[in-house]
Order: sequence, then C-alpha cells, then structure tokens
Amino acid sequence: MSRKETGQQGEILAQKYLIKHGYKILETNYRSRYGEIDIISKYKSVLVFTEVRTKNNLGFGTPEESVTEAKATRLRNTAYYYLETHEKLPEQWRIDLIAIELNDKGKVTRINLVESAIEEG
Repeated sequence: MSRKETGQQGEILAQKYLIKHGYKILETNYRSRYGEIDIISKYKSVLVFTEVRTKNNLGFGTPEESVTEAKATRLRNTAYYYLETHEKLPEQWRIDLIAIELNDKGKVTRINLVESAIEEG
C-alpha cells in the first residue's frame, strides 16, 4: 500500500470513528494558502479541526510523533484562517489528532484520539 493510499484509508477510518463518537463532519480536506486540515467537525458545541496521521510502519516513530512543529504551525494558521472566513461558528474550538496504526494487511491495530493535541499558539 502506498503512502498516499495509507493516508486516504486513515482519513476514511478517522471519519467513521468520529461519526461513531458523536461528531458531525462539516468538511474534509479543507485547503487554504496556509495548509490543509483533514477533517473539520462539530462535537457538541465545539468546532474541531482534526489532523489524521496513519502509519503502517513504526520505523520512524508513532503517528503522534510525526507531527512536527512546522506542521503544527500550518495547522494553527489554517484553523485561524478558517475561523476568519466562515460565519456562525461555535466560539470554542480545538485542534485534535487522530493517530491510526495499521498492520501489513491494512487492518487497524490502534486508533487514538488526542483532544487539543495542538495548542492554539
């Protein structure tokens, strides 16, 4: 499975996971000049920006460890841009991380939702 296919599979799994846990998906793969946010959803009264990290090989660390400071900055900037350019959004918001690990057959071995994984800055 290619890296792109792994990422796409992870995003589908993450969406299913969020829906199962009461999130309402608003947008996926939101792009701006600042970067991309994989999933934008609403959970109760909170707007949630979610970064999905999927790995099928832990040779370079866990999915959680793969978010660099540069990536965190891009996520923050993209979230701020989204907040500035959209109306009627919840006042509360956060940036979460969903870490997914797959085995060599593409089956999920672990899904971990980390709420507020990226600080607002």
